[in-house]
Amino acid sequence: MSASDDPRRVHFQSPEYLVDRLDAIADLFDKDRTDLLVEAIREYIEDTADSETFQELVATKYYDDQLEFETVKQLVGAETAQRLCLLKADLEDEPLDLAAPDDVDVYDGDVTTVDTAVDDDR
Repeated sequence: MSASDDPRRVHFQSPEYLVDRLDAIADLFDKDRTDLLVEAIREYIEDTADSETFQELVATKYYDDQLEFETVKQLVGAETAQRLCLLKADLEDEPLDLAAPDDVDVYDGDVTTVDTAVDDDR
């Protein structure tokens, strides 16, 4: 068990009817209330993190410097966070002011022209 897997006590208030339903489900499956809560939280977080809307929100806030990289990594995972980091670095780079090359024949000598004039007889 890693340090991040160590249990942490969390106290919160919930409507009584939800706790009653949770206890009934726990009894039905012969499980502990805490196990069901942890499972529900884990599933919610995974579903949320996989949502395109959520990932777009994280990316937007990261690009606007409202989220730190470590927070992004916690929210969307290391691989997606690294991709966002690379994209952010690319977006922050100044575009290169390069002139188009004039010594390269892109069409390799085979040039086709197209008449773009509109024919009035149509």
